[in-house]
Amino acid sequence: MDFTVKKYEALLEALIAQKYTFQTFEEFIKTPEAKTIVLRHDVDLLPNNSLAFAKIQAKHNVKGTYYFRAVPESWDENVILEIAALGHEIGYHYECLTTCKGDLKKGIEDFTKHLENLRKLAPVSTICMHGSPMSKYDSKDLWKTYNYKDYGIIAEPYFDVNFQNVYYLTDTGRRWDGHKVSVRDKVESSYTQTFHTTDQIIDAASNLPDQIMFTFHPQRWNDNNAMWMKELVLQNTKNIVKKYFYVQK
Repeated sequence: MDFTVKKYEALLEALIAQKYTFQTFEEFIKTPEAKTIVLRHDVDLLPNNSLAFAKIQAKHNVKGTYYFRAVPESWDENVILEIAALGHEIGYHYECLTTCKGDLKKGIEDFTKHLENLRKLAPVSTICMHGSPMSKYDSKDLWKTYNYKDYGIIAEPYFDVNFQNVYYLTDTGRRWDGHKVSVRDKVESSYTQTFHTTDQIIDAASNLPDQIMFTFHPQRWNDNNAMWMKELVLQNTKNIVKKYFYVQK
């Protein structure tokens, strides 16, 4: 079965075996290693799933970056504190233009407030947009008017990574070729190699590019059969809706 926590650990072990360095996004921006992986996690739902990932990484002496939304289904302060205590990076998964219905002034006020609240729990130097695929608002548009670096933020993946040189793999759509049904989790890349399953990535681990960013949505990864099936059905339904009503042709 794919998208289980056991399968995730198998993927991590396969990458470790290839002698990659694992950097937080902050570390990568400041001093990128020649052969390195950034493990990015968008904590959209079920924060305890992200905590499980963080514990597995800590067991293997690997660090990742965890982006938390400012909504109850993501923002669990105990989980945030525990993940930070394990040595991982905490970031803000902003969706201000969605929650503020496109109002730029309210959006930047919302961004500032939640960033300050998150910094009371852990240092925050990077942010990442939450795609909100069913919304007509793209929160990245906030930065057409404002500058996140004015708020002590050093980087945002969609603006500050050259994906012509950094290979991007995301489990958006609960599949590794989910760009076909993704509304906003897309990048301009020179890489043509694609995968559908986690096993395909594991099998190809020795032939992957030197610099990679993985994006995980840990709520999609479950060992519990009922939760696994629920996520499978829900995500397949969402993929159909996004493909036919939201993805630009």
